[in-house]
Amino acid sequence: MVPIANGLTGRLDELTDDLVDRIVEEIEIYREPGVVPRAELRRSTRSNLEYMLHRLAHGRTLELRAPRSTGRERAGQGAPLPEVLRAFRLGSAFLWQRLLDSARASGQCSLDALLNVATDIWAMADDYSTALTESYRAAVGEAMILADRRRSALVAALLNGPSDENHTAWEIAKLLDMPYDGSFLVVVAETPELGRPALPGLEERLRALDVASAWRAGPEHEIVILSCGRRRTDEIRSLIAKFASARVGMSPPYSRLDRTPRALRFAKIAVETFEPDATGVRQLPDTPMAELVMGNLDTTRRFVRRVLGRVLTMADDDRSTLLTTAEAWLNARSSAAEAGRVLYCHENTVRYRMRRLEERLDGELDDPATVAELAAALQAIRTFPELGARLTPDPHEDTNHP
Repeated sequence: MVPIANGLTGRLDELTDDLVDRIVEEIEIYREPGVVPRAELRRSTRSNLEYMLHRLAHGRTLELRAPRSTGRERAGQGAPLPEVLRAFRLGSAFLWQRLLDSARASGQCSLDALLNVATDIWAMADDYSTALTESYRAAVGEAMILADRRRSALVAALLNGPSDENHTAWEIAKLLDMPYDGSFLVVVAETPELGRPALPGLEERLRALDVASAWRAGPEHEIVILSCGRRRTDEIRSLIAKFASARVGMSPPYSRLDRTPRALRFAKIAVETFEPDATGVRQLPDTPMAELVMGNLDTTRRFVRRVLGRVLTMADDDRSTLLTTAEAWLNARSSAAEAGRVLYCHENTVRYRMRRLEERLDGELDDPATVAELAAALQAIRTFPELGARLTPDPHEDTNHP
């Protein structure tokens, strides 16, 4: 085998050119411009042929640097693995044929020697293919991890607000392949347990709807920025609800990616409005009143207790009735008749309930300031339902004052 292998090594450039021509002719991806340049294909082909011939000539420990290098390079170039392996198998068959031709030309003894090591030659080719495959997949995995880290960092920059002058929200949008202007949502989904995705399978469904998404995973939450395109918010909300396995908060829709930090605040607070073990999707309205009461939860809690403290100490049925009536009355612009139609009761019943409520407020309902405080307190309860829970009366505390 040594003379045959050495003889082919002396014709290495000729063999390389012949094999490159065959690969380019038979495998389309190698004819595509910009994937694997011909000079690069020739260099790797020569290197792999040289390593295999050297192994046959000297019988040393199998050297796998060449196929491993080829695997990593093709992964970086984006060449499909099946086509890369096809080229490698073509090369193995090519080399075997050249060995066979040389052995026949040298006589029966050389041919017998070649056939005696045929199994070893094809085992070597298989080892080379395995090394190439493993290095290709490892390179793809590393690239995916790096891409995920890069994308996650870009998502974080949008969520927190870009801190680098060289990366504006517009530039980050381009890097994430998302529009800067459009219809967007931020979703914050609580993870059911450490290591488990919060919304498994959702990304694929969103992609099928032409809804672009950018994700950032954390130990307690997954955060998603959605570019909704032509999809309606309620349609996306219904879809997310099907995948929710814990608490999910959704921001109001917004129109520019530089407003993402504000949307994130809405989505995070929406999660906090659930009971701890609840499951579902909640979206807060984008109103001035909602933004006001979201500013600080402790301050909001004190405010609600100052305005509605004596209402919140009432029994559940009475408390719920007065708060529901107050909501309807405010929505009806202080019209008892209109509120009665909504509540399916007589307008005098509405007036009676509002008088009972007024007795427990620090002001009269014909005072605009009192009405404004009532509206803000009710908005706070809508945003944070737990703020409307019953308070235990404290004989030593006036719940309408700090």
